[in-house]
Amino acid sequence: MNSVQARLRIYAEHRPALVDYAAPIVGSRDNAEDVVQEAYFRFVPTRPPLLLGLRTPVGYLYRIVRNIAIDWTRRDAAEKRRDAAYALTRDPLPLAPSAEDELICNDEARIVLAALAELPEKKRRAYEMSVFGELSSAAIAQQLEVSRATAHRLVQEAMLHVMRAVERIGMKDDDHAA
Repeated sequence: MNSVQARLRIYAEHRPALVDYAAPIVGSRDNAEDVVQEAYFRFVPTRPPLLLGLRTPVGYLYRIVRNIAIDWTRRDAAEKRRDAAYALTRDPLPLAPSAEDELICNDEARIVLAALAELPEKKRRAYEMSVFGELSSAAIAQQLEVSRATAHRLVQEAMLHVMRAVERIGMKDDDHAA
């Protein structure tokens, strides 16, 4: 029996015990299965092994599993730390809006409501159903008893009207700031 066949036999005989050995290190049997699978590729090479005269091949196999399991655990911990650090670096939303943010939102809401009040009823309703009700053009068309294309056009025209109203106020604010 050549060395590769002997190692394969040793691996097959000890595989369940190796999974049991690796599980507490890596935290789960699923991860332990992956570790033991990786150990297989290191212990039973496809090319002639460099270490032909191992005195304790089973001990060597356990050492491979232990080293891979420890590396796995370290890598997992590093990835968790990296993910936590990344989450901290992203710009989280504040828990409560600032007074300035509330004023800006209230001003913009008044502008939008005023712009909507200027619209004909069908356009206003189409906009409200699209933006606030999140209805599709087909659903809006059915509600307003118009074609789908007309419903889409009504929503687009209303959106343009609202956007222009917000832009006009924004331009006035820029003029006052300068």
